Amino acid sequence: MRILYLCTGNSARSLMAEAFTKEMLPKEAPIEVFSAGTHPKGIHRETVAVMKEAGVDMASYRSKSTAEVPWDSIDLVVTLCDDARRNCPAPPSGAHRIHWGLKDPDAATGTPEQIHESFRAVRDEVRTCVKRLMFELATTRTLRNGA
Repeated sequence: MRILYLCTGNSARSLMAEAFTKEMLPKEAPIEVFSAGTHPKGIHRETVAVMKEAGVDMASYRSKSTAEVPWDSIDLVVTLCDDARRNCPAPPSGAHRIHWGLKDPDAATGTPEQIHESFRAVRDEVRTCVKRLMFELATTRTLRNGA
């Protein structure tokens, strides 16, 4: 099974989801996880900072376009913003598509502390969504059987 998290910039939400999923998956799970953006713009420094607070090292992550992932073999596309949902290329035949309409932390304004808190809040929401998805996949036997 291949999961793709998709948002516009691939600078925060989708990268967080990719990283949390990789952290939560059992090592033996036959699942590959990707993230991409419809218009990638590079990983945001606040993404790196708040993920580090959560114990996740983002050093090996980078912002990618949909052309850089195995689009034709994706089984599940998770859009994380309304723009990505509207502009998402048609998923491969048979692929499932779900949507999490999460707030864009990159649009936050205010003091550096307020912006950091916005990224932290989105990180926590992404982690909750990923946990729910992992539970759903496990209870439908996807994680256990690779179906």
